[in-house]
Amino acid sequence: MSENKITLGKTLRDARIAKGFTLDDLQQTTKIQKRYLIAIEDQNFDELPGDFYVRAFIKQYADMVDLDGAELLKQFDSALPSTQTQEYVDKVNENNPETRSQQRKVDDRYVKLRRTIPVIGIVIVVLVVLVGIWVAASHNGSNTKKDNVDSSSVSVSGSSNKSSSSSSKFSSTSSKSSSKKAKTPSFKQLSTTTSGSTWEMKNASSKPKVALSASSSAWVAVSVGGATTWQGTLSSATSHTMNIPSSATSVTFKFGNAPATKVKVDGKTFDFTSATATSSATSSSTSDTTTTTTSSSTSATTTSQVQTVTLEFK
Repeated sequence: MSENKITLGKTLRDARIAKGFTLDDLQQTTKIQKRYLIAIEDQNFDELPGDFYVRAFIKQYADMVDLDGAELLKQFDSALPSTQTQEYVDKVNENNPETRSQQRKVDDRYVKLRRTIPVIGIVIVVLVVLVGIWVAASHNGSNTKKDNVDSSSVSVSGSSNKSSSSSSKFSSTSSKSSSKKAKTPSFKQLSTTTSGSTWEMKNASSKPKVALSASSSAWVAVSVGGATTWQGTLSSATSHTMNIPSSATSVTFKFGNAPATKVKVDGKTFDFTSATATSSATSSSTSDTTTTTTSSSTSATTTSQVQTVTLEFK
C-alpha cells in the first residue's frame, strides 16, 4: 500500500511538472487550495476536508494535467479512503441535484394526492345529481310528447310542405343567380397597326394560363411588364405553357411566324390573326365605314409573318 501511495503522489507530481504547471497555477485553475494539492502529492489524505473530497480533488487534479482521472482512481483504489462511509454517501446525495429533486417530486405528489381526493369526491357527487335530474326530465318529456303526438304530426306536415316549397324556390333562385355570375372569357380588338395589334380580354382569371403551340416552326417571345419572361422556337411537336402573374395588367407576344402560331388563354383560343374575329369584336354602333377600315387593317396584319400583339386584361 505504501508503494501505491508513493506512486499515486509521484504520478500526479511528475505529470504537473511535465505540463510546466506550478502548484499556484493549479490552485488558480482548479480552485483547490494549495495546501490540499501538496497534501495530495504527499499522500497526506487526512489533511483534506473529508473522504469525499479526496477522490474528487484527485480526479480534478489528474484531469488538469491530462491524466485519466477515473482510471487513476481505479488503479490506486486501495490507497484511497473507502467510498462507502456515511460521510461520503451523505455528501454525494447532498451534491446530487437529481436525488434531491426526485425526493421533492415524491413529496409533491403525495401532497397533491391528498388535496385531490376531496375534490374528486365532490365532482362525483355533482355528476350523480346532474344525471338524476336529466333522467327525471327525460321521463317527463317523453310523457308530454305522447299526449301531443297527433297535433304535432299535423303541424310538422304543414311546416314541411312550406319548407320544401321555400327550399325549391331558394334553389331555383340560387341556380339563376349562379348562372348569371358565370361569365366566359372574351377577346376584343382595340387597335391595329402594320406590325401588330392590341386586344382586350374580359373575365380573365387571376393568374391567366397561356398555352402556345404551332403548326410549323415558329419563334415566339413573351413579355410581362416590359421584361421577357420566355422565348423559344415552337414546332408541330412542341408546345409551351405558362401562367401570367396576378399583378400583370397585360402581356405582349412577339411572333416570328404569326399565321402558324396558336395561342390559348385560360383554355379559350385567342385568334389574333382572324379578320372575322376582329369584325365581330367591333361594336354594333360603329359605322360601316369604320368597320371596313378595321377589317382592311386586320387583313394586312394577318398576312404579316412578324407581329407584335399586346393583350390587356380587364
